[in-house]
Amino acid sequence: MIKRLGLLTALLSLPLWAASAQNLPSQVQVARRFLLAVVQGNWEAAYAWLTPEARQGLTLQQFQGVAQPFKAKAAHYGEVIDLYKLGYRLRGAETPEPFVAFSFRSDTLRRVPHFQLDVTFRDSTARQVQGFSLIPLVGPAK
Repeated sequence: MIKRLGLLTALLSLPLWAASAQNLPSQVQVARRFLLAVVQGNWEAAYAWLTPEARQGLTLQQFQGVAQPFKAKAAHYGEVIDLYKLGYRLRGAETPEPFVAFSFRSDTLRRVPHFQLDVTFRDSTARQVQGFSLIPLVGPAK
């Protein structure tokens, strides 16, 4: 009887589990939320999007220091960002690395924006940020 009750409970919870899995944000949405938190200086919210491994190697204070250039560029270009590109980086025999890149909206009318705000993930199913960088795409900004 107890085994049947446990099985019944498990079966009844499957639709709830499936529904919650469908509500997970996409990698593009995760990257956007992460970057918006960074450019707005909401360090705690941005830090929470990092993988446990990334947080283990980076304190909140260190994260704030590393992410500060994003905030500084947002002061110049504005905090509004737009999707620039997404895909996989192929690095030799290593596993392909999914990435999502944004640019500052004020910079999107250029053929090539000044900066790419890059977010990487461990694999195509990951929903936590593995790494991030601010990549200059043209010469020094004025």
